[in-house]
Amino acid sequence: MTSEHTTATAATTEIPPLVKGLTYEDMPKGQIFRTARRTITETDLVNFITWGGFNEPLFWDATHAAEGGYTGRLVPGGLTYCIAEGLVLQTNVLHGTGLAFMHMELTVRGPVYVGDTLYAVVETTESRPSSKPGRGVVTSRITVRNQRDEDVLVYTPVRLIRGKDYGATTL
Repeated sequence: MTSEHTTATAATTEIPPLVKGLTYEDMPKGQIFRTARRTITETDLVNFITWGGFNEPLFWDATHAAEGGYTGRLVPGGLTYCIAEGLVLQTNVLHGTGLAFMHMELTVRGPVYVGDTLYAVVETTESRPSSKPGRGVVTSRITVRNQRDEDVLVYTPVRLIRGKDYGATTL
């Protein structure tokens, strides 16, 4: 049997993943990183407000939004959060190590419009073992910024994350 055949027929568990998320021990208090950037499109807005049922004139009617002092196609805070959370997950920091999203506080700091480009700055504010072995609780402060480096949204997720000694028996 050739090595090519062996590789092609190896069990999935025998092939190491290219990407592996961090364990809670690898997320010490004070750790900070930035995500990639993403521009919000009109399609993003329409898909989100249609899918989520956000049938509020503030998001559908540009004239209505302008009467409220907004200067463009306003994006719901929920969409801003979802985009930011997607940017965090795309870093692979939680790939295969995240176990649960436990709690969050969220504050909208400023408007987001179609055409704005967002990124997130993630800072670990607490990391500790949980009450069960093999896992930890990690709290972060995620600041979402636009292309002008203005803070537009801040949220503080609390997540349950696998530890280095996590095993199927720790469930």
